[in-house]
Amino acid sequence: MAEGDEDLPRDAKIVKTLLKSMGVDDYEPRVVHQFLELWYRYVVDVLSDAQVYSEHAGKAAIDTDDVKLAIQSKVNFSFSQPPPREVLLELARNRNKIPLPKSIAGPGIPLPPEQDTLMSPNFQLAIPKKQTGQAVEEMEEDEEGVVDPNPNISQEQKTDLPQSTTPQRVSFPLGTKRPR
Repeated sequence: MAEGDEDLPRDAKIVKTLLKSMGVDDYEPRVVHQFLELWYRYVVDVLSDAQVYSEHAGKAAIDTDDVKLAIQSKVNFSFSQPPPREVLLELARNRNKIPLPKSIAGPGIPLPPEQDTLMSPNFQLAIPKKQTGQAVEEMEEDEEGVVDPNPNISQEQKTDLPQSTTPQRVSFPLGTKRPR
């Protein structure tokens, strides 16, 4: 053992031995404390789960079956295995049966059909229709001869209002086909 290992707890010595057995010779001293923290947290989680399983089964104390079940549930929850190779090959075969979209033949870079691109506009401006002649006549005209859209507001209030153009509404089509 190295110098200073005599005053280390037994668990810290075990962690150092594990690191050495894996060929890790150069590490910061804090690594041992981090492994101990992880180790203790894992053990507390497993034992608390085992206690829940034991209480659910109506047992007075935790036994090895409860601990095994808790460890297995941790493994199943923490680590997921990829699907078997055969399943992946079957999925690839099914996906590759669908042909790719045909490209547009022409000069330059070949592009997919128009419905498969994101080049077309995806919005539509809804500009309000002009008012009928009768409604325009009913509005009062001010000194310059401009139609006053708000005849009920006094001239002082009009100067406080922001000068803006005719309000326009923007609408977006809600299609069922979404680009991928």
